[in-house]
Amino acid sequence: MPKARTPGPIWKQVTAYGGLLAAGTLALQWLDYRRFARSQTDEIAVALVAGGFLVLGIVIGIRAFAPRAPIPFDGNPQAIESLGITPRELAVLHELAAGRSNKEIAIRLAVSPNTIKTHVTRLFEKLGAARRTDALARARELGILP
Repeated sequence: MPKARTPGPIWKQVTAYGGLLAAGTLALQWLDYRRFARSQTDEIAVALVAGGFLVLGIVIGIRAFAPRAPIPFDGNPQAIESLGITPRELAVLHELAAGRSNKEIAIRLAVSPNTIKTHVTRLFEKLGAARRTDALARARELGILP
């Protein structure tokens, strides 16, 4: 009885033949690409420059329009100190800037409305104001309020 052939050598031949065909195809494609690159050098250069400008425009656009962190507001501590405004008076001033009445400020700060009136009067004296709007305008000029 004749001996059966093993499939090993056939697969090796097929794989080798396939590898040679792939290498030949790759060589032909490379040669075709080189011919294309030589005949279209101006168009390729223009496309590369255009791509470079596109990337540059995107980078500049991202940097120009990226949201920036706001500058933190410090409340001008030198002006607060020179005027002698206490932390409680500063809290009252911020509440005044929010448009709250004396009664609302008293509720928010858990003090008597008379205490708020006293703080407001002292703020008027320290800021040289006769009304709330004058006091707020002066505080904004000095950089105490944003």
